[in-house]
Amino acid sequence: MSLDLKRAASEPITSVDMLVAGFRAAEKPRGEHRLGLEHEKFIYPAGSAKPLPYEGESGVGALLGRLAPGGYTPFRETPESPVIALQRGMATISLEPGGQFELSGSPFHTAREAHEENLAHLREVKTAADALGLRIVFLGYRPTVTPADMPWMPKTRYLVMRRTLPERGRLALNMMLMTATGQVSLDWADEADCVRKTVVVARLSPLMNAIYANSPLVEGKPSGYLSFRNRVWDEVDPTRCGYLPAFFDGSFSYRAYVDWALDAPLLFLRRNGQYLHPKLSFRQLLKEGFEGKPPDLDDWTDHLSTLFPEVRLKKVLEVRGADCVNPAMTGALGALWRGILYDATALDEAERLLPKLSFAEHQAFHDTARREGLGGKLGSQELKRLAAEMVAISRRGLQRLDAADAPLLDPLAEVAASGRSPAVAVLEAWEKDPRPESVLARFSL
Repeated sequence: MSLDLKRAASEPITSVDMLVAGFRAAEKPRGEHRLGLEHEKFIYPAGSAKPLPYEGESGVGALLGRLAPGGYTPFRETPESPVIALQRGMATISLEPGGQFELSGSPFHTAREAHEENLAHLREVKTAADALGLRIVFLGYRPTVTPADMPWMPKTRYLVMRRTLPERGRLALNMMLMTATGQVSLDWADEADCVRKTVVVARLSPLMNAIYANSPLVEGKPSGYLSFRNRVWDEVDPTRCGYLPAFFDGSFSYRAYVDWALDAPLLFLRRNGQYLHPKLSFRQLLKEGFEGKPPDLDDWTDHLSTLFPEVRLKKVLEVRGADCVNPAMTGALGALWRGILYDATALDEAERLLPKLSFAEHQAFHDTARREGLGGKLGSQELKRLAAEMVAISRRGLQRLDAADAPLLDPLAEVAASGRSPAVAVLEAWEKDPRPESVLARFSL
């Protein structure tokens, strides 16, 4: 989605077929397939567990200001408004609603290039943060404060979502303010390739969530989930989150994703420099129009960016189920999915790794993974063993594709072999010293 508050009118939508064609237009030859990393993280004052506001000499805005001279172009919604993002080349540093600091990385052929870009970004942020008395924290959920304690970043889109999304679910503000994740974006060659990759990612996502579970604490105590960040999504909006039943019954297609997206309610429409909130699904908007005009393709692009399934389609396929973790495991995330999805043999092996589950069975599997992490089971099979085989499939794929990426998987192999999701270390740190500042310091850079 564009960062711009204002937008020019684009091509009016005259049929659902135009929306399906948008996914077809995103197809790329296999030789041009790339991947990109997104890495959100929390910024805290050193020695404090208080959330960081945008304002102030050591606020989030000041941190952006420290970074900007490094070749970045600052972005403001209007000439008078504060800086809310930095752009350099194809990489963007942006802010989530509660000040989560996100790098949306450049597209690369290899996972190690994406990892190296993220490491360089973290070095820059750490240098700037140290100068301001701040620290970077790698956790999937803020472990002590509540949404009521949180400041909001000065971005107009978030102001309207603050009003509209809580109408859809009890934990919508928790999602916006309290969570941090790592994501991977990947390409597809044609519809059949998109369908296979999307379904494989959906089926394996609980295993990924178990390996990356890193958010066990809520309001200063254990939540009962190793990935509470993932649990939050259950009560954001069931029409736009989770899994599509079509992922599991053999009916998934471009058209199936479009039909699902059409039935999700609008969170906003951008018109004349304002965010409006008509009480319509996109299907109703397409049928009825708004203020006498049909929606256009930019409206559809905006709408797709407000959908939050475990696997999301836009111009790329986004894998969304991992908690924020340390830099090494974040780099492994790109390698994991490159090895599985971009090698034909690995994709075949990944399809056979798990039994075919119904939608309801998969939901139960998903809940086990986020509750128990690698200590859980799927039937009689231990998740740690299945996760280890998933990593091994990816490693074999990378060795065929590009052996230099394979060592990035070493941290995942170690986690799977140990049977200990990252959240276990968080709980152990809390049990040893439950002071919020101590827990944050243990998982900071």
